[in-house]
Amino acid sequence: MDEVSHRALVRRRFLERMGRISAAAVLAPGSFARTGASALEPHPVPRLPEPGPIQATALVDLTLVEAAALIRRGEISPLELLRAYLDRIERWDGAYQAFNTVTAEPALADARRLGVAPGRLALRGMPLAIKDNYFTAGVPTTANSLIFRDFVPAFDATAWARLHAAGGILLGKTQMGPLATTAATTPEGIATTVNAWSPADRRAGPGGSSSGSATAVAGRLAVAATGTQTGGSITSPSNAQGLTGIKPTMGRVSLHGIIPLTYTRDHVGPLARDARDAAVMLQVMAGPDPADPRTLGLPSVPDYIGAVGRFDDPPELATPVRVGILPGFLDEPDDEEREADRPPDEPDRERAARERDRATAAARRALLARLEEMGADIVELDAPRDWDTLTGGAFNDVRLPERSEIFLEELKADVRRFGVSLSPWINGLLLPAAEYVRGQRARLILLHRILDDLFTRCDVVAQTRPFPFDMVGLPLIAFPIGFEGASVGVPRPIGALLGAPPYEEDRLLALVAAYQRATDWHARRPAEPDTFTPGGGNGDGSFGGRGRVDLFDVMELGE
Repeated sequence: MDEVSHRALVRRRFLERMGRISAAAVLAPGSFARTGASALEPHPVPRLPEPGPIQATALVDLTLVEAAALIRRGEISPLELLRAYLDRIERWDGAYQAFNTVTAEPALADARRLGVAPGRLALRGMPLAIKDNYFTAGVPTTANSLIFRDFVPAFDATAWARLHAAGGILLGKTQMGPLATTAATTPEGIATTVNAWSPADRRAGPGGSSSGSATAVAGRLAVAATGTQTGGSITSPSNAQGLTGIKPTMGRVSLHGIIPLTYTRDHVGPLARDARDAAVMLQVMAGPDPADPRTLGLPSVPDYIGAVGRFDDPPELATPVRVGILPGFLDEPDDEEREADRPPDEPDRERAARERDRATAAARRALLARLEEMGADIVELDAPRDWDTLTGGAFNDVRLPERSEIFLEELKADVRRFGVSLSPWINGLLLPAAEYVRGQRARLILLHRILDDLFTRCDVVAQTRPFPFDMVGLPLIAFPIGFEGASVGVPRPIGALLGAPPYEEDRLLALVAAYQRATDWHARRPAEPDTFTPGGGNGDGSFGGRGRVDLFDVMELGE
């Protein structure tokens, strides 16, 4: 079977699978297992790539691939690396507020054990930040929610169990939106985590509900982190903070042992400093799990590590890639048309947003030009029929009954325990069954048109937002493509999103790794918090602190 026929067959089977998952959402248990670790087979991982010349002058500036190589060579020990991160957490997490729990003593014990451990563990000694909706045996898993305030699981989530078995060390649990529905806040709506690139300015949002994980990596408090995504919460924080984050295909990574939002849209993935680190993390996390039927019967996990290539490979693409561009990708504000209508006292926030839109459009044009130089073909696409309707809020909101049904008993017991995120849970209860059925049908129509109308003409699609691909379970990668700072006075990352057909995370990783060999956006690091003028966001002299934020702002950045 040739490649075109094989890809067409995979797409057809994925469409059928997503139909079954939609049907299973009605039949799946109304709650999730809080006991019962998955019985996993040993998980082989390809040999890690060797890094190029290491430029970092501090241990916390090393990428995962660089740090792992130095440990393999015996040039540093797991204990040295861990202590460097713990020292930095002690010094700076009061400003960043990336963690809600730091597990220093167990981490130190793990580092000592791994210092004398035999064998070649892929992640030996790597200090990792784990989102607080992943079960961690013996360590509180709260999802920043009053519902789980006292919950201490007895087993590890499958994804974390695999990372730990590969030598990863749990630094701590990261701040997140309550039950993953908003940006990082307390259940009462008090903002916690700040953007590592602008910690003194609350206007620089840290991203979606995995924002604690993103800030931990961007602020060099962890070498890599994990997140979850239902509506942008891996890719949005990655774009906001200059990271490379990947949301894999539905089912590629097990959701067992992770506090759910929906049965049909939840995804698990890594947030990392570059494509090579993301490939290593995903290689370890991915694979079938008997405890999660969504992971079974899939094509075998590809060699993600091999896909990203060697550090000294040329940036040119090994094989041509067609990059599809949908209408609106390069749009920017038309200042000449709007100048007469703009009031002289336009709020700073609106002016900054407009300047950011212009900078984003310029960065996207530069991205496409660079990809063409590397050998990619840029293909202008027409939006599939009914695209705006199928990807709009009406059909996106049909996910809400799934989350309400999962937590029905908690809703009956005391709605106050849902805190600031209560409204979507109530909306889910009120959505008629007919609307839910229509939404499931619309999602399959959307998936069908993406596969037939878009991916017959291109290999990857440039995205402006994550929701269409989140809705249908297709993979996405987020990565930095530039910076803007004119409106806020400090560098702020600009990111891009690329989506691919089912199970083609390796294609996304290969393309972004090649782009990162040709650019250095991913290699830049934010300044330390004490270099910023405090109080820019709160007006009280704090580094972003625990000020109350507007509910609609945090909801927009959730999931």
